[in-house]
Amino acid sequence: MEDSVLVELFWQRSERAVEETAQKYGAYCRSVAGRICPDAGDAEECVNDTWLAAWNSMPDKRPKRLGVYLGCLTRHLAIDRLRALHSEKRGGGETALALEELQECIPGGREPERELEAKELGEALKRFVSGLEETERLVFLGRYWNLLPVSEIAARLGYSESKTKSLLHRLRKRLRRALEQEGLL
Repeated sequence: MEDSVLVELFWQRSERAVEETAQKYGAYCRSVAGRICPDAGDAEECVNDTWLAAWNSMPDKRPKRLGVYLGCLTRHLAIDRLRALHSEKRGGGETALALEELQECIPGGREPERELEAKELGEALKRFVSGLEETERLVFLGRYWNLLPVSEIAARLGYSESKTKSLLHRLRKRLRRALEQEGLL
């Protein structure tokens, strides 16, 4: 079923929208959640929460790329779930560790008065990532979007772990400088 039809079903508040979306994007969303939440039950719960979040958000939004929209919803829900599960053990898993690494570059917070700042930050991140060389982009997105372990990124690119860690460190420094130049830090 076409994405535009699925979005229309959400807008019509048809329960069929959730069924069809789960059929089309269920495996993809489980994959996204599974990379973040090591427990299959937690990952599945995030996927189910994704359908609810999509149901609740569609009256206000008409995403152009439904798969990307659902993937982002799933990712955010999985990160929130992992944070809640491991709030006492910050840094215990790859996701928490990757997010901690980025905290030195990116301010946190989701208060309503920071929504504009968050949008500007998102645009700055897009510009930063699009300006990276292909290998740098693969390393940066592998670590901070897909939340892959450094060892897996290194293996995929044929790099040593120390080279990958060094590259990530340099990329974070460049990101920090870029955000400072734009007045976002």
